[in-house]
Amino acid sequence: MPIDRRVEAGDSPVGGECLISVDIEASGPSPSTGSLIALGACLVADPESAFYRELRPLPERPWLAAAERIHGLTAARLAEQGTEPAAAMAAFADWLADVADGARPIFVGFNAPFDWMFVADYFHRFLGHNPFGVSALDLKSLFMGRDGVTAWSETRRDLVIARHPIRRAATHNALDDAQAQAELAQRLLEHSP
Repeated sequence: MPIDRRVEAGDSPVGGECLISVDIEASGPSPSTGSLIALGACLVADPESAFYRELRPLPERPWLAAAERIHGLTAARLAEQGTEPAAAMAAFADWLADVADGARPIFVGFNAPFDWMFVADYFHRFLGHNPFGVSALDLKSLFMGRDGVTAWSETRRDLVIARHPIRRAATHNALDDAQAQAELAQRLLEHSP
């Protein structure tokens, strides 16, 4: 059964829900110790309907070489070519409003707390509000509940994908990873335990 991007308006007091897969890359482990430097998002129901921005690092935040080795983005290139954070978050909010089309956008992530904290921080810091609100759908937690997994250590991406294979690979490009997450979300939401 395919997943509709919106539930029927009568199912939700806010006019429906729109699942948005979000992935970020950062220069550190938290918003106070690093910058949000890449933001990728797509509709769970249509991963080709997507948003991507690379952001200028915040000059007062640290830059971890270990993080750079993972995502491959450099501080120098982003400082020169990245989008100003306020402009990136405004564009993301506009994209969300457009694709949600009156429905409530629901943040979906694999280890959602990490990605959500950066997105929430940047939305509040630069726009004064977070269109996603205070919650997110975490695919690791969904996997635990749907598949009866009782140990957090069993929610590693490779173990989840072994049970629920997807075509797309995670590359540490925020858009690639958001699209892979969307495919995984489709599998997990369609799965009958």
